Amino acid sequence: MITLNSVTFGYSASTIIENVSFSIKPKEFVSLVGSTGSGKSTLLRLLFMDILPRRGVVIIEKFASNAITQNDIPKLRRKLGIIFQDFKLLEDRTVFENVAFALQVTNTKNAEIKKRVAQSLAHVGLTHKKNYFPHQLSGGEQQRVTIARAIVNDPIVLIADEPTGNLDPATSLDILKLLIEINKRGTSIIMATHNYDLIKKVGGRILQIKDRRVLEVKLKK
Repeated sequence: MITLNSVTFGYSASTIIENVSFSIKPKEFVSLVGSTGSGKSTLLRLLFMDILPRRGVVIIEKFASNAITQNDIPKLRRKLGIIFQDFKLLEDRTVFENVAFALQVTNTKNAEIKKRVAQSLAHVGLTHKKNYFPHQLSGGEQQRVTIARAIVNDPIVLIADEPTGNLDPATSLDILKLLIEINKRGTSIIMATHNYDLIKKVGGRILQIKDRRVLEVKLKK
């Protein structure tokens, strides 16, 4: 479903990742770890093709980084759910409107939007907050809205960049449990994090970025 073949990326003379190859299968939950500045966010940006490799190729289903056009990139991103550490919600729109926006840009019919937004908000436990604005929500609730927005298009994979980075430990655990539930329903997840306590609770594969390479590792018990 997702494959990186000998991918290298960097700016000018600086190489951030080098000769990286790995695959993510359907329904997998993959944790991506590494020290600050190691390239975790860069690797995730390569997956949704916000940036393109200097060498090698990223393949997601039928989309390949060495052949994708500007017109194809929105089509690719409709198949992906993206979750950011800082939420990136529209402050002047309600919870319902924030989630609906992901469908409105694809010209989905209003009746379908209402149905799918309601389903997404129910999945994250925020049906009762649909008319609230982001500033009226806690950090954990804002991240739940972000997750609802990410799953409303029924993506093949969720790409989560430090989704608990701004949250307290208890809230972080709640968000992790929600991601695990989504994964159990069949959505693949790749989550960048520095929180090893959360990783232990996830299980699954762990990929570590170190010295510009990506290796599969196991946590010590």
